[in-house]
Amino acid sequence: MIPMNKRNTYIIIFIILIIFISILSTLFVIPVKTTETRSYMDTFVTISVESTLFNKKNANRVINEAFSEIERIEDVLSFYNKDSVIYALNTKGYLTEEEITPELEYLIKKSIYYSKLSDGAFDVTIHPILELWKKGLWKEDLEMQNRIIKDELSQIGYEKITIDKKMIFLDGVQIDLGGIAKGYAADRALKIMRDGGFDRALVNIGGDMAAGDGVWKVALTDPDDSNNYLTSFNISNKAIATSGNYERYFDPSKKVHHIIDPRTGYPASELISVTVIADECIDADALATAVFVLGPEEGLNLVNSLNDVETLIIDKNRNIYRSDNLSRFEDLQLYHSNNGYEPSSSWSSLPTNGGLNTHINLKSSVVARR
Repeated sequence: MIPMNKRNTYIIIFIILIIFISILSTLFVIPVKTTETRSYMDTFVTISVESTLFNKKNANRVINEAFSEIERIEDVLSFYNKDSVIYALNTKGYLTEEEITPELEYLIKKSIYYSKLSDGAFDVTIHPILELWKKGLWKEDLEMQNRIIKDELSQIGYEKITIDKKMIFLDGVQIDLGGIAKGYAADRALKIMRDGGFDRALVNIGGDMAAGDGVWKVALTDPDDSNNYLTSFNISNKAIATSGNYERYFDPSKKVHHIIDPRTGYPASELISVTVIADECIDADALATAVFVLGPEEGLNLVNSLNDVETLIIDKNRNIYRSDNLSRFEDLQLYHSNNGYEPSSSWSSLPTNGGLNTHINLKSSVVARR
């Protein structure tokens, strides 16, 4: 027989071993959320990832790699950076086969696709008009505005971009990829998170969001009351982007917002906000702008004609329009019935799925655990 003292010692060792194994197992099992926010692309960028205590160091490393990719894209696609390929293209008016990168070719072709799809409501040659408003066109009377814009519109038009495998040629226009750069950067950053082994991640660049595995709750802020929410969406392996006229203005009185109709040269006037859900953030980004310019009817028809794309539109009279299958994502538990907005179709409550339950304020781009 084993002596009593030795038996007690074995029992104590066994208990300690069990406790040690239990503690160690928590490092591999218990989820830990890591969130970091930095400033890029003239906005706040937040990357959130779910890992474990054991893998937290690797999570931080991959997050840094994702931020580095966003910084690289900002430099490469910058309209003003003299070392960027965009600056070279706009300065020379062309790029040769040796100068064209696969990335630039992809982005320009994607831009032209959405320009054609929207009949010019989305146009990456809009920069000269934006500069006019930025420099004070809003100070002029309507007659002078019409005259100046008419002259400048001759320098606008995606049809003046020619691209093939051997050359990109600009016929008197300049390209500004700001309308899709944030969405593209969000997609690239999420890919880096996934390639690094972190599928349960979310990249938020100023409200343009690319989501990985898990269920992420995205709350749409009331444009008239930042303490209120109009609705929320549950997304997984999807992207979401919002364009609104309530955050950026050219004039101090906040009457001239930054979303310009490339066809007229004037700010788009029918809508307040457009939210688009798509598979890729670059697509959601471009479509949010295009739909905002097109208006409620044309914009809704466009989205309904596309596969795996949904939208929520708010017009200037606070009417809300939904695409055909938005209910697959919408969770109305945050909806306040006294906010003065009129839904264009009936509201129906959806169950909240399991997984990550993260609340994102689209207007201020704040990410917080609920």
